[in-house]
Amino acid sequence: MNLSGKVLAITGGGGVLGQATAATLSAYGARVALIDHSQPQASGQPPGALSYGGVDLSLAEAGRSVMERIVKDAGRLDGLINIAGGFRWEKLGGGTLESWNGMYRLNLQTAVVACQAALPYLLQAGSGRIVNVGAMAALKATTGMGPYAASKAGVARLTESLAEELKDRGITVNAILPSTLDTPKNRVDMPQADFSRWVQPAEAAEVIAFLVSHEARAVTGALIPVPGRV
Repeated sequence: MNLSGKVLAITGGGGVLGQATAATLSAYGARVALIDHSQPQASGQPPGALSYGGVDLSLAEAGRSVMERIVKDAGRLDGLINIAGGFRWEKLGGGTLESWNGMYRLNLQTAVVACQAALPYLLQAGSGRIVNVGAMAALKATTGMGPYAASKAGVARLTESLAEELKDRGITVNAILPSTLDTPKNRVDMPQADFSRWVQPAEAAEVIAFLVSHEARAVTGALIPVPGRV
């Protein structure tokens, strides 16, 4: 795949999947703009990467501001990859409403804000790409997964709805649905698991790279499982 000349924004760019996606897209020739709630780490970023830290994407004004800065700095915006989010395991019995609200803000509201803020610039590009990161858990939730799974189900419905809205305007909208990603935190949280069955971040990043490429121009509204061997 050749992504040369493309400017691609990645929310949650400081996380494990964000970093893997940035490295993969950069290797295919794209210039990446990393957006994160925390302050960016200069080390390990791809050459030419733009970094925007301290951005709260649950706020509409923050989303508009960072997209405007990206276009000012890079000259254009061709794609958006929504990785920003979080996870909380909590049973309903004894749980809190804040868990549900928190998962909504982190996983769904940030994607809505980013999409809305990026949309005018993607329309200008003429062949924009949006890729959201959902979850396999959105298809079938287990004990303690209610708040997380519900928010990721919202990401799936956002993807489908926005794809229909934009299908005649040159923009594709798709989502990947990973199972468990092989990250240091997940290894600590689930030390007895078989890590070899989990999805490597670089593997998920390759699927994202395809979806932002010209070769995927006929694919929109798709929710693509990336289950590994879980």
